[in-house]
Amino acid sequence: MLVLAVVLLLANALFNVIVWPRFYPRIAADPRARDADGRRTTFYTVHVVLIALALVLAAASAITALVVLF
Repeated sequence: MLVLAVVLLLANALFNVIVWPRFYPRIAADPRARDADGRRTTFYTVHVVLIALALVLAAASAITALVVLF
């Protein structure tokens, strides 16, 4: 049962690290990311926060998997 938990936690971490950062260039280039004055919009901020949270969860999952494993 612990091996399954470790595998799932590591799979979650790997998925988040591979998938989420790839969205950043598209979000930064999206016309909705900046307003008419060139300032970043809520659209940009929300998506950057989502990416950051996904990476924090990836780190937490990886650390938890290692703690459970050892």
